[in-house]
Amino acid sequence: MASPATDAAAALLAALVERGVGHVVLSPGSRSQALALVAAELERRGALSLHVRLDERVAGFTALGIGRETRMPAVVVCTSGTAAANLLPAALEAHHAGVPLLLLTADRPPELRGVGANQTTRQPGMFAPSARWEADLPVPEETDLEGGGPQSLLLREVAAQAVAAALGEGTRSSGPVHLNLPFREPLAGDLPPWLAVPGAELTVGTLDDPDGAPIDAAQADDPSGALYQGGGGIGESDLPIEPDGRPHVLLRGPRTVVLAGADAGPEAEELAHAGGWPLIAEVVSGARFGRQLVHGYRDLLRDPELGGRIERVVVLGHPTLSRETAGLLADSGVEVFALRGPGEPLNLNGATTPLDAVGVEAGEVDREWLGRWLRASREASVDLSPSAPDADGLSSAVPAERLGAIAAELGAIRAPIDRPTLVDAVWRATWPHDRLMFGSSRLVRVADAVVGGKKIPVHANRGLAGIDGTLATAIGIALASQADGRPGVTRVLLGDLAFLHDVGAMLLAPGEPEPRVQVIVGNDGGGTIFDGLEVAQVAERDAMDRVLYTPHAVSLEDLAHAYGWRYSRCTTRSELDQALTSPVAGRQLVEVPLPR
Repeated sequence: MASPATDAAAALLAALVERGVGHVVLSPGSRSQALALVAAELERRGALSLHVRLDERVAGFTALGIGRETRMPAVVVCTSGTAAANLLPAALEAHHAGVPLLLLTADRPPELRGVGANQTTRQPGMFAPSARWEADLPVPEETDLEGGGPQSLLLREVAAQAVAAALGEGTRSSGPVHLNLPFREPLAGDLPPWLAVPGAELTVGTLDDPDGAPIDAAQADDPSGALYQGGGGIGESDLPIEPDGRPHVLLRGPRTVVLAGADAGPEAEELAHAGGWPLIAEVVSGARFGRQLVHGYRDLLRDPELGGRIERVVVLGHPTLSRETAGLLADSGVEVFALRGPGEPLNLNGATTPLDAVGVEAGEVDREWLGRWLRASREASVDLSPSAPDADGLSSAVPAERLGAIAAELGAIRAPIDRPTLVDAVWRATWPHDRLMFGSSRLVRVADAVVGGKKIPVHANRGLAGIDGTLATAIGIALASQADGRPGVTRVLLGDLAFLHDVGAMLLAPGEPEPRVQVIVGNDGGGTIFDGLEVAQVAERDAMDRVLYTPHAVSLEDLAHAYGWRYSRCTTRSELDQALTSPVAGRQLVEVPLPR
């Protein structure tokens, strides 16, 4: 049986694969069945990697994680109604963090909208404020045995425009793209011969005008209605560029610091090194290394002799982890230059200068300025590594010395874990071939305050700093970073509430490749991050418990077993180090009880 829906799904997904899309994440549904079945066939042929998730929110964040790691958009497929709405949190994070993402939402045909039809809502425009580009496509009306008809050619152009927009073409910022796909019955049929024959090409032709130039999708023949297109997010007019396209050269003279926020990457360290400037690097920046790195930066920014003398800040990435950096960037007396990254532009003081590229004027480094920061940094650095055993005492023939050394060693082994010890252990166990994902929990701020410099790949959803989707994002990162047999473990460090918020992400479809993921949960039984906010000084304890701390008594061990994860519970540093350094073959949950 032929089905226009199936032929259209085949044309669109095949064209996306041609454009470099390698991952599809889908949630089951009736209206989206043609897309799902075509994706399954493309997976069978080795054309893409398919990941099935029961929950659309989990699916969205899994695709977000893949996009974070690969910088290519993954496709999310879902059915109509609330299924599409569940993709909004991932779309918002993708918008603010600049992560490429393709949302394919199946829909009822236009004549069923607004008339009370089942599972039907207004899906076109649902993601408009965040979408780099969106299109409400025409209902497929024709079957296409050759893959070269007008409908297939239109979808080829749509695929090209969708991938380009997701990668930031025309907006300078990658992000989400929404294609709304209305289908009529029959919702599925035989796969078209040009797709199903093993070894056949995945091309669906090229749409040209009489002069041979490609026709834009909006100009193509549309027999079933107008193709609605929209664009949102960050536009060209919002982002001024250097008139001649050359890098902006930073002159020497002003007392300068380089500030690296989330997703800044190694370029921040390179700029600090080139300028001879102190580097303030958040733990989620991917730039927390190098000789210019400043330890204990929060206290130093409050120091009038250091933070109080800053005249210029060069920002890369999205700083979000401290009020001190937010205050610095909002200070009207400080000149702020922000390197454009993939996400939302930064302008907290209303006068920040955006730059596409930056260079440093040749000349002498201000050694007095840099030296002040580095001396203060050395004094502020923290060494949380366990003390080495007293080898002389342990081997001493003097009983008192030997017994004292044994007691000290036993005390170190049995010492309970606190938050600084936890973040230090995870940081030390992670290496360049691994990935480290921080949840938006209290622990990321503790890590930002205490861990040292190390060049490792770090991820965090700091576009909106929500706690939702942390596990799903990390699993997406693991799937992408471990593809083709590449080594490494993806570790996730988060609090118990962030973990419980995304517990559905622990459910993986049978038969799919199992990523090497180690989820480390600091479990203090509730949201103690509120201890550090003003509300803790004014609210009654009962009210704090009821509406902010939200204490719980969930058994994480039972959850792990229910979802098929390995489980371990660590109460001492030695137990934790052993868990973190033992081989990880699949999915593992490590629970670390913490005091309230």
